[in-house]
This record gives sequence, C-alpha cells and structure tokens, in this order.
Amino acid sequence: SDGSIRLHQMTSEYPLMQWNDSTNGQPIIALQWALTRPAVFFVLDASSNVYIWDLLENDLLPVAKQTVPSENVVTMALLGEPEKTNGLLGIALAKESGQIDIQYVKKKWALP
Repeated sequence: SDGSIRLHQMTSEYPLMQWNDSTNGQPIIALQWALTRPAVFFVLDASSNVYIWDLLENDLLPVAKQTVPSENVVTMALLGEPEKTNGLLGIALAKESGQIDIQYVKKKWALP
C-alpha cells in the first residue's frame, strides 16, 4: 500500500532486496515478472503508471516508467510465450471503463 517492493527467496522470511517508496508512495495494484526474461518485472501503481524493472541493468531503480493517460488502469497482465525466443512480450492493461489496451514491450526488455 505504500509503494514498497520486496524480493524474497523461498527459504528465508527476510527479503533479499527491498525498494522503499518505489512508486512515490502510490499503492501497487499489480506486479508481474516478465514471461520471457527472468530479471525483468513490471509494476502498476494506483496512478496508472507502469514501471519496468530490469535487475541486470539497474537493481536500484526502474529502468522505465510509462504513464497511461486519460483513464484509470485497474489491473495488468503480461502476454508472451516463454518457450519462444522471438522477443515478443506484451502488457494487457484493463481500464476502469472495461476497455483493454495491449502494448508491446521493447525487445531489450523481452529477449531472453
């Protein structure tokens, strides 16, 4: 609820990494690992911002932030086929009106 993210290992109750205030205090609505690249995850906050984290590029801050204009995004899901190496990775964003917006991610964050 405060925008903090914790990365845990299954064998420990203590986080390996913790990022406080990663969304400027906005609650996190959804977080999902990339289906095609293990070190990348996506975060959606309550202000309809999508953050891309690539832990191999920067483990302190997100590498990109995209604001979805005009309407509140209520959830997101990632689309991709992990067994294929074509680098296609998409984000489905569900808006408050019921509209679905699908965006493709740059290959640098999608390739295995």
